[in-house]
Amino acid sequence: QVQLVESGGGLVPPGGSLRLSCEASGGTFSTYNMAWFRQAPGKEREFVAVISWDGMSTYIRDSVQDRFAISRDNALNSVFLQMNSLKSEDTAVYSCAADPIAWSGLKRTEEDYEYWGHGTQVTVSS
Repeated sequence: QVQLVESGGGLVPPGGSLRLSCEASGGTFSTYNMAWFRQAPGKEREFVAVISWDGMSTYIRDSVQDRFAISRDNALNSVFLQMNSLKSEDTAVYSCAADPIAWSGLKRTEEDYEYWGHGTQVTVSS
């Protein structure tokens, strides 16, 4: 069974930065496409970013494309989300997810992801 554990969340002032990490265990991480989703209070969960199994392809939602970056280190079984110039609207629980059917492309809907972490809270506030 694949387990995903996120870390790196916290309270940060507007304009600040955070780097989220997600470490996987129990599966073959290097064969999974990995994604980050977020869910703000009172809102539905939304896609943030995805990276291919080999790290060669990424896709980031338009609203954060100039501020967020996704990366991975297969030797560490980890995927990262670097978030810069944070805004109050970035406040949410951020979760990582794994898609073991990597050959079918980078996906942006949560139904396509089989494994999920419990999430880490990011709060942007002064």
